[in-house]
Amino acid sequence: MPKQQFANPLYIFFLVLPAFISSGFVSITLPYLLVHNGFSVAQTAAIVAVGVSANLWRFVWGPVADLTLSLRKWYWIGVIACTAMLLILCVIPLTVKGAVLLTSLVFISQIAGTFVLLPIGGFMANRIEEHHKGRASGWYQAGNLGGTGLGGGAGLWLATHYNVEVAGIGLCIASLLSALIVMLIQDVKQETQKSIVKEMATLGKDILGMLKVPIILFVIILLMLPIGTGAASNLWSAIANDWKTDADTVALVTGLLSGIIGGVGSVIGGFLIDRFGNWIAYLGSGALCAVVTIIMAVLPYNPEAFIGGVLAYAFGLGLLNAAFSSVILFAIGKKNASTKYSLLSSLGNLPVVYMTVFDGWAHDKHDSKYMLVAEAVVGIIFIAICVVVLKQIKVKTLAPEQDEEQEIIDSIGASA
Repeated sequence: MPKQQFANPLYIFFLVLPAFISSGFVSITLPYLLVHNGFSVAQTAAIVAVGVSANLWRFVWGPVADLTLSLRKWYWIGVIACTAMLLILCVIPLTVKGAVLLTSLVFISQIAGTFVLLPIGGFMANRIEEHHKGRASGWYQAGNLGGTGLGGGAGLWLATHYNVEVAGIGLCIASLLSALIVMLIQDVKQETQKSIVKEMATLGKDILGMLKVPIILFVIILLMLPIGTGAASNLWSAIANDWKTDADTVALVTGLLSGIIGGVGSVIGGFLIDRFGNWIAYLGSGALCAVVTIIMAVLPYNPEAFIGGVLAYAFGLGLLNAAFSSVILFAIGKKNASTKYSLLSSLGNLPVVYMTVFDGWAHDKHDSKYMLVAEAVVGIIFIAICVVVLKQIKVKTLAPEQDEEQEIIDSIGASA
C-alpha cells in the first residue's frame, strides 16, 4: 500500500470549479436570458430551484463513490457529464412553451454536477491534513463562488456579446482545464474485494451512529435551516432591472466580481474557522448576510446600491460557505466520507431550494425590497434560535479546541 500523500488545500479550489461553473450558468446567465425571453421572475425562480434541488439527492449515489470505483475515476465521470450537459443547455431554444423540457435539462445538468462534487468530500477527508481542513473548506467555497462567478459572469458576458453557444464552449474548456489538477492528488481506491451488501450495512450503521452524537444532530438540523442560504444570489440577474442596472454591469458584478469577493471571503473564512471555531463563523456570517440584505432594501433603487449590496452579500456568503464545509467535515470523520459529506451537503441545499422559491414568490407578491427584508428576517429568527440551543447543549466548540468531540465523531466510523 503506497504511503499516504497529503495534498495542498489549494487544489480543492480547482477541483470544484467544473460543477460550480455549470451552477453559475444556471443561476446567473440563464435567469437573465429567461427574463429577457418572456419568463416571469417566479417562473425563472422555479426553474433555478429545480436545478438547485438536484443537490438534495447527492447522498443517494454517495455510496457508489465510497464502494465502487476510485475517487479519481468518479471525478472524471462527473466532469465529462457536467460539461456535456452544459453544452446541451446552450443550444436549446429558450421559450416559455419549452419550459418543461428546459426545466428537465437544467435538473439533469445539476445532477451531473453532483458527480463532480461527490468524490471531493472523500479527497478532503482523506488527503488533507487535519489542521488544514479549515483552509480546504475555504478553498472549496472559494471555488464555489469563483466557479459560479465564472459560469455566471463570463457566461452572461459571452452570451450577450456573442451568443450562448460561444459561452458554452468557453465555459466547458475552462472546466476541463481546471479538472486536470486531480492528477496531482493521490487517488483514493476502494476495497472492491469486500461484499457490497456488507459494506452498505456498515455504511448504514455508520450514518445512524451519527445521530447518537448531540453535536452532529445539531449540525444536521443547522444545515437545513434558512441561515445565509444565498437564495437572493440566484435571482440577482433576474431583478437587476429594478436597480436600473445594465447587462454588462450585471455580468461583471454578479459574475467576476462576486466570484472574486466571495472567494476572498471563503479563504478568510477558512482561517477564521481554524482560529475561532465553526459556530461563531457560521452564525456570524449568516447574520452578516441578513444585515446586508436589510441595508440593500432601505437604499434607493440605483446601480450603485445594487453593486455594493451584491458584492457585500457575496463576501458574507463566502464566509458562511467556508463554515458550511467545515461543520460538515467536523461531523463526518473519515470513514465513508464521500457518502456522509454528500448526505450532509445535500441537506444543506434544502434551504437554498425553498428560499429561492420563497424569494421569487415574495418578489412577485410585492417587490424586490420586500423579498430582501423577508429573507433577512427569516434568517435572523433562526440564528437566534440556534444561539439558544447551543447554550442549552453546552457546546464546547465555540473555541477551536474540538478534540473531545472529534474523538467521538471519529469513533463512530471505527465502531460501525
